[in-house]
Amino acid sequence: MATQDDLGESADRPGLRLPGGRHNPDGSMPLMEHIRELRNRVFKALLFITAGAIVGWYVYPHIWHFIEAPYCRLSLQTHVQVSGTGKGCQLFVTGIFDGLFLRLKIAIISGVIISGPLWLYQLWAFLAPGLYTRERRWAYFFAGAAVPLFALGGTIAYFAMTKGLRFLIALIPHGVVPIITINTYLGYAIAMLTIFGIAFELPLVFILLNLARVLTHERFARWRRMIIFGVFAFAAVATPSPDPISMLLLAVPCVLLVELAEVFAFFNDRRRARILAATPYPGLSPDEVAEFGLAADDQTVEAGTGQPD
Repeated sequence: MATQDDLGESADRPGLRLPGGRHNPDGSMPLMEHIRELRNRVFKALLFITAGAIVGWYVYPHIWHFIEAPYCRLSLQTHVQVSGTGKGCQLFVTGIFDGLFLRLKIAIISGVIISGPLWLYQLWAFLAPGLYTRERRWAYFFAGAAVPLFALGGTIAYFAMTKGLRFLIALIPHGVVPIITINTYLGYAIAMLTIFGIAFELPLVFILLNLARVLTHERFARWRRMIIFGVFAFAAVATPSPDPISMLLLAVPCVLLVELAEVFAFFNDRRRARILAATPYPGLSPDEVAEFGLAADDQTVEAGTGQPD
């Protein structure tokens, strides 16, 4: 017989619609049905990415112009000029297939970005039926915050690339001609955009730890100096360009975002404390079990016949 908790959990789940129109209100599904569902979702996601890659293949010239712009913003004195061209913004290839592979890489990356909402929906459609209402709300929050934070980090990295390139090229000894290949530059650009984007997700990690009761605001305040030092150390190690400007452009916004995460932890801990204070047993968390009636039974034993009722 189902208990009240079981009924509450089942009602909280959205349920699953199985093949053939069957519907499971409790959200359960056999293992083989899970595997088939995962296969279908992955297949659809790959189709969307392929369609996005085809679009990226045709708009490749515009995308490449956007990617090489930070390199072209450097002063002309830092570029190798091919005789007779009169141009200073030039990258080089070392093989006949480099142009093809470059276009394929950019097309695939563009396909993943362009089709992002579609394949992310496939991932969400596979995971959501197994989540409770509260878990789905937090998933909306983290997904809605992760995308803008990643985009913000990528935007800062895009403008920091010129500073990093200028610093790295300035380290080349006098009289040495820098021949920068397309693959080398593309690897640098992808590393900068990816690392900056991932680093800007750091406050979400602290918020998740606070929601899991691992990192309270009290601990956060006690470890603030070490956390800030760790952010700067991470920026110094993770930034592809070793110049101090790129490191500061990564570290300073991350510290500000971490401080915002601390503010969230402060208000979340206060809210949690108010909820605990309003419960009949303020000394216990909602996950702990109260021993009902034991104190009253002990008093009865002492004042009565020595036997509890």
